[in-house]
Amino acid sequence: MTTSFAPRIFSGIQPSGGLTLGNYLGALKRFAEYQGQGAETIYCVVDLHAITVWQDPEKLRHNTREVAAAFMASGVDPEVSVLFNQSQVSQHAELAWLFNTVARVGWMYRMTQFKDKAGKNSENSSLGLLAYPSLMAADILAYHATEVPVGEDQKQHLELTRDIAAKFNHDYGVDFFPITKPMIEGTATRVMSLRDGSKKMSKSDPSDATRINLTDDADAIAQKIRKARTDADPLPGSMEGLQDRPEAKNLVNIFAALTGESADQVLARFEGQGFGAFKPALAEVAVESLAPITEKMTRFMADPAEIDRIMGRGADQAAAIAQPIVERTKEIMGMIRSR
Repeated sequence: MTTSFAPRIFSGIQPSGGLTLGNYLGALKRFAEYQGQGAETIYCVVDLHAITVWQDPEKLRHNTREVAAAFMASGVDPEVSVLFNQSQVSQHAELAWLFNTVARVGWMYRMTQFKDKAGKNSENSSLGLLAYPSLMAADILAYHATEVPVGEDQKQHLELTRDIAAKFNHDYGVDFFPITKPMIEGTATRVMSLRDGSKKMSKSDPSDATRINLTDDADAIAQKIRKARTDADPLPGSMEGLQDRPEAKNLVNIFAALTGESADQVLARFEGQGFGAFKPALAEVAVESLAPITEKMTRFMADPAEIDRIMGRGADQAAAIAQPIVERTKEIMGMIRSR
């Protein structure tokens, strides 16, 4: 008999500093939209993942609060969703260890992200970096999450989460963990660099001109869009005409994602026009969309104690869900519980 799991969405963002427009369109905006749609929503600042590489402690604390502020500024309501930082809920680390005994070493070495981050000197990377996907599986399965919104760079990790759940269920003859489904995203989930349309917009890029930060003011946003790389050709009437124009395609996708239109609707409006007309319109839309978020983030960050209180309350809510799941996991595995 197949177990029926209550619909529950889980996702997290790493507090590595400098959230961008890509984080907003690809994650934060959607997280807010998922609220009240029939599934419980649980959102996490994954600070345990951040320390797989060395972090300055003060910066980590600041970045953790900044990500929480960005969640709330983007519309995630801690009265509706569970919002917390990962390290306050010990069940994440506990379940990760249990999953370390289920997952296979070969699975970890196949992870593309480990290869990318460890580089050629993988022997000197932390054990935590190698075991990162096992902790990610614990993040998700500690809540019996049924769906996870993922970008391209995390799809492989979610597949491994599904493998761990399936192997655990098979090894112990149970139907305890759900086989979590990826949430397929639409327009502009992968926002590209403003200077190179073939690369993802990244907070780690050395050039600040490649991205729009959620902390940028209106002037900075407008200037970056004005200087974004494009081409001399006019805009076509549909996306088919942008197949070989990655920078143009990126800006059109950003416009569409910010306004809620389809990319073809945007192009129908600007068909035949050049970027001299399109960029100012995009800058206006971007400032109108992002300025309120920047203002709210600034206001939240002015009261770090309140952010900590909200995350602490969310951690209590999260632990109340995760604790019985982890205890049942240990029971299934044969561990004695005397209290």
